[in-house]
Amino acid sequence: MANLYDFTVKAQNEEEVSLREYQDSVVLVVNTATGCGLTPQYEGLQQLYDTYRTQGFTILDFPCNQFKGQAPGTAEEINAFCTLNYQTSFPRFAKVDVNGKNAIKLYDWLKSEKKGPLGQKIEWNFAKFLIDRQGNVVKRFSSKTDPRKIAPAIEKLL
Repeated sequence: MANLYDFTVKAQNEEEVSLREYQDSVVLVVNTATGCGLTPQYEGLQQLYDTYRTQGFTILDFPCNQFKGQAPGTAEEINAFCTLNYQTSFPRFAKVDVNGKNAIKLYDWLKSEKKGPLGQKIEWNFAKFLIDRQGNVVKRFSSKTDPRKIAPAIEKLL
């Protein structure tokens, strides 16, 4: 049976990154977009990260342009937007597909572990998966879930 640490993803510079790097952490995996009505969720995500990172929590940000082209731009442009507007400091990776034949393996696994409103599809930007310290998916949160409402679930795992 797979867990988070079995996957390798691409950094923004296209280099491979093993998610073993996050072993023993509580992780929130999020597909994001800079031009979406839900983009202000970056603020709540950064608040979670600031509050819990010293206790072994991190957020893995995967920009995704699959939903109405709401994550345009290069890695540099996305980083500049997120830093300038939301002061984000959690890890951000290369832009990915989360649905369809080009979806990265990590997202195929996440969706198979916890189904959402559309079954094994990601419904929109800012779908969130909470992973425990053993690398197992504990809960899936809707795109519309305010990140601050996830705090109690994070606290239980820390």
